[in-house]
Amino acid sequence: MDTAVSTIPPFERFYEQHRDEVFGYLVRLVGRQVAEDAFQETFLRALRGYPKLAHGRHLRAWAFTIATRVVLDLRRRGEPALLVAEPVVTDERPAYAEIEHLAGELPATERAAVVLRYGYDLDYTDIATALGSSEEAARQAASSGVRRLRRRMT
Repeated sequence: MDTAVSTIPPFERFYEQHRDEVFGYLVRLVGRQVAEDAFQETFLRALRGYPKLAHGRHLRAWAFTIATRVVLDLRRRGEPALLVAEPVVTDERPAYAEIEHLAGELPATERAAVVLRYGYDLDYTDIATALGSSEEAARQAASSGVRRLRRRMT
């Protein structure tokens, strides 16, 4: 086993490497105002779980998994802030921003799968980890999202 891949970096390094992508992902899913709270909750959960990690592989997908679950928890609780549509305003447009205007109205799972696949270029294994599902379910969610987007565009 490759020790460079399996070594768990200090939490501070993990945070620095993934914070911007995770925050951008959360902004895309729930808007800037809610994303700030979800971002804090995401990294609090990550900090609590960090000592229990067995290896350092797939840390990026693990962070996206936590972020996705935080958003799903907020939606299950029916957070009022999630019901208010908020325009997404950013100074720089990261790669995923090219699809933000399209994916915004997709159901949560499809939106997450489409953004992770086509915005962050994650493979379906990592998307499945982030969504807490199988690789086939992740592939299906992305495919359904793309089909729904195509129908809207025609």
